[in-house]
Amino acid sequence: MILPIYAYGQPVLKKVAKNISPDYEGLEQLIADMWETMENANGVGLAAPQIGKDIRLFIIDSAPMFDEGEEDKGLKMVFINAEIIEESGKDVSYSEGCLSIPEITGDVERPETIVMTWLDENFEPHEATFTDMNARVIQHEYDHIEGILFTEHLKPLKKRMVKRRLEKIRKGEIHPDYRMKFIR
Repeated sequence: MILPIYAYGQPVLKKVAKNISPDYEGLEQLIADMWETMENANGVGLAAPQIGKDIRLFIIDSAPMFDEGEEDKGLKMVFINAEIIEESGKDVSYSEGCLSIPEITGDVERPETIVMTWLDENFEPHEATFTDMNARVIQHEYDHIEGILFTEHLKPLKKRMVKRRLEKIRKGEIHPDYRMKFIR
């Protein structure tokens, strides 16, 4: 089922999400709904807070972020109770957008390498190092479960430039191509 994506201004987007256990009710269906919702909106990642759930769950499919012929470098994964345990390398700038903040993009600097621990959809534990575009997509979604939006990483001038547009999103004065839930 395609779920509405919570728009900028929804309080759940600013909460630090809670860990979940294997007995979280309806988890398998929730993950399936998140994949369908993300694909419907042409996203490369979706975090549970973006669909109104304050839990530490996000999904990514970073293949579309890679050039034609290199899509196999992308990852399609589920992350539960994820924690970034190390960041390294230089900070790299890249223009990011967000399904919860349609029609706004901006350059965000992020470390090029991260080490993270997480559980997969079967609650099997993992630890791995991610680099470059995969690390960026994961960090963007990880920020969501920490209550952080990409706009908070923008330089001060860009923040001022998008302020009015953010207010329009908050008020629901936009019409994206996918279902959204606004504060009204």
